[in-house]
Amino acid sequence: MKNTVQQQIIDFLQVGGPVVWILMGFSVVALTIVLMKFWQFASMRAENRKTVNQALIMWRRKDAKKALELLDETRPVDSLVGFSIRSLQAGEMDESRIREEVERLAMNQLNQLRSYFRPLEIIASLSPLLGLLGTVLGMITAFQQMEGAGSQVDPSVLSGGIWQALLTTAVGLAVAIPVVTVHSWLERKVERISHMINDAVTQVFTSNEAERLVAKAAKEVLHAA
Repeated sequence: MKNTVQQQIIDFLQVGGPVVWILMGFSVVALTIVLMKFWQFASMRAENRKTVNQALIMWRRKDAKKALELLDETRPVDSLVGFSIRSLQAGEMDESRIREEVERLAMNQLNQLRSYFRPLEIIASLSPLLGLLGTVLGMITAFQQMEGAGSQVDPSVLSGGIWQALLTTAVGLAVAIPVVTVHSWLERKVERISHMINDAVTQVFTSNEAERLVAKAAKEVLHAA
């Protein structure tokens, strides 16, 4: 049974030709990237807001120490909230500079989450086109065989050539459709994380505690001058 399945796979690849081999390679690359991204998002648990929400409550209660203890800074949202709180407490930079630095760090975090999205886009775009190319080449071969047979054309030969040609399009679509679906889902997750970062950091800066620390830092600068 096992040998039969292996032989069927080999026959399938031989019938499809080099285009199917390329598409199979694309599928392996895409699967590797998808599994890696699933592991990355699962290990980060970036969309879990429990610790952030608890820390923001403590921050609004002017308990910065407890807020920092509650944060799990292995997560992107938590780490940026923690950086914002520590920077405001330190008073070494004004609010605008802290916001700029938080924005820079957020962009780095989001770029890390978007890593390898571009290869998925390329695979999703090229797979149907490669499948169509294989179909066109297969149809050309089938009609060349018809021409060579002259008036003694066997319809079974023609139909066999056509289904073999259409096979590459089917494989191309079979690779592209799940890749497009997963890529869109991953993009949506990154968008949600970006919104969470913006929302949480904004809550840090709009709290009464942040206003107090900013005013305190401004007074210390004036006294120093």
